[in-house]
Amino acid sequence: MSMKAKIEAIIYAAENPVTLDEIVQLVKDSGPAQSDAELKTEIRRAIAELVGDYAQAEHGIEIRPVAGGYRMATKPEQHDIVRAFAKSLKPPIRLSMPALETLAVIAYKQPVTAPEISEIRGVDASGVMATLLDRKLISTAGRKAVIGRPILYKTTKEFLLRFGLKDVSELPSMEEFEKLVAESLQCELYPGENGGEHCEEVNEEQPAADEISSGSASQQPARLGEINEPSFEGAGRPHEV
Repeated sequence: MSMKAKIEAIIYAAENPVTLDEIVQLVKDSGPAQSDAELKTEIRRAIAELVGDYAQAEHGIEIRPVAGGYRMATKPEQHDIVRAFAKSLKPPIRLSMPALETLAVIAYKQPVTAPEISEIRGVDASGVMATLLDRKLISTAGRKAVIGRPILYKTTKEFLLRFGLKDVSELPSMEEFEKLVAESLQCELYPGENGGEHCEEVNEEQPAADEISSGSASQQPARLGEINEPSFEGAGRPHEV
């Protein structure tokens, strides 16, 4: 079996993004003796070839770097058909607008303390933060070196997985997120006023502004609030929040 075939099988079967070091450990005993450096070079070359192969138009999936590893995911242009299939399987798990707003503050300001989050949002954020911690979208990041030493919070690898991000540098602008939230809240509070058709468009084109699907992200998000529909990787196991 070729190196490329082995790596393809590993990435396909992996439930989470598989790292270069993990691939090295898995394949090093199945071929001729090589140093780790030589093996990494060969693996990187094989991954690059696989990425190129799956980039061809006849493929509906791609291999992409996510959260420090590699995973298979559906291509953005297949979003609609994957979304329809996902909706036929099970309803999405909802994330409230306050929780989404709090998650955005943490994502953009991290590491950040609970008092700082509450000050930015203008309300007590402790309740929604507990939800985000429980869903492993955020975690503690030590303590701030000020009086009282409040706990710092940051987003997690799970956050990157859910939003289909390679790292936090791929986050959209805060202005884009705020615009999405404003549109969503206006449609929620005043669905019959000032452009009901526009609200229908928002709901149709950005249906996941307040929900996280039970799967992983299927495309790179244009906005933070636009949480992606699931892609169906390797083993096909859904990742529940």
